[in-house]
Amino acid sequence: MKNILKKSNHTEGVTIMTEPNTQLASNPTIFHDKTPFALECGEILPEIDLAYHTYGKLNAAKDNAIWVFHALTGNSDAADWWGGLVGEGKFLDPKTQFIICANMIGSHYGSTSPLSINPKTGTYYGRSFPLITVRDVVNGHIRVAQHLGIQKVRLGIGGSMGGQQVLEWAIMQPDFFENIAVVACGVQMTPWSVALNETQRMAIEADQSISEEALSKATTYSEFLNAGAKGMEAARAIGMLSYRSYEGYNIAQADDSDLLENFKVQSYQRYQALKLRKRFNALSYLSLSKTMDSHNVGRNRGGLHNALCKVKCNTLVVGIQTDILFPLEEQVKITSYIPHAKLRLIDSKFGHDGFLIEFDQMLDLLEKFMKKKKATRKAHYVM
Repeated sequence: MKNILKKSNHTEGVTIMTEPNTQLASNPTIFHDKTPFALECGEILPEIDLAYHTYGKLNAAKDNAIWVFHALTGNSDAADWWGGLVGEGKFLDPKTQFIICANMIGSHYGSTSPLSINPKTGTYYGRSFPLITVRDVVNGHIRVAQHLGIQKVRLGIGGSMGGQQVLEWAIMQPDFFENIAVVACGVQMTPWSVALNETQRMAIEADQSISEEALSKATTYSEFLNAGAKGMEAARAIGMLSYRSYEGYNIAQADDSDLLENFKVQSYQRYQALKLRKRFNALSYLSLSKTMDSHNVGRNRGGLHNALCKVKCNTLVVGIQTDILFPLEEQVKITSYIPHAKLRLIDSKFGHDGFLIEFDQMLDLLEKFMKKKKATRKAHYVM
């Protein structure tokens, strides 16, 4: 990401950011890998930047690693967006654990994305950025793991698009994780979920500032960053309807019944849209939503059942009863395919986003899951 921040302290391919990135709560470390990166679509990225955060230290036994996976518009600073679980004295505690979170390829929070410079052309990728699949994202994470010397992870956890990454990696390297927690996602994207994403992309593409013609005239990072911004606002408003629920909106956005206009929920939709516009960009939104659509763990693996049977680790699957983006039947399917997987539910009125809101319930499920697994391992050791 040469045109975003200055870099210094180059050591074995690692770059430490020296100027603040106002779009992150704290600066990531950038692993600059000059090895060509082959993509599932057949194209090759000549080199890649992979941004990541770590919290705590890897112990001498190298058995305290935890990998957290972010969702669609998240970043690698897991303590920022999942503060209810990550931090000192919390479930994921850097005092005793080595916590890693890597930014997805395609996201502009430090990793190679449409806002990066294409080394072959010397210009921004823009709309020419190739299709990145969830499998490609995980291959990028694997490079980060190799760079950090991580050979085993005690717990891999992610929700929504983060859960997709967990599943992919547990299939690609069955011995890498000891435990995984897969939250609010499915084994593959359904026509319903793809339709929701396509509708958001249509909203972005209706903004002429992101057209090929408009981008052909753009020359600065700022112009690419702000391209399609109004369209992305509309896309986010659409997306919010799938992230929350009928009941949740009715509870949180209720108005005086005598109003004729200027309803509370109108301000809420516009607020959420503007909030995303200030921290994200439409080019990455287009790219990552297509990455999300690519999710299908059974692709080129002989089908879903054959793929998920490869998962060896202890598996907790978490569903949210009011989730309309990834309904409960999606988590039931995961549980039925993965040997000995356990399904647990979050009771939330706030739909898909419940995994980011219901910290107490998430904490309870995770503590019980990890405590049970620890007790099981101890029992086997005694025998």
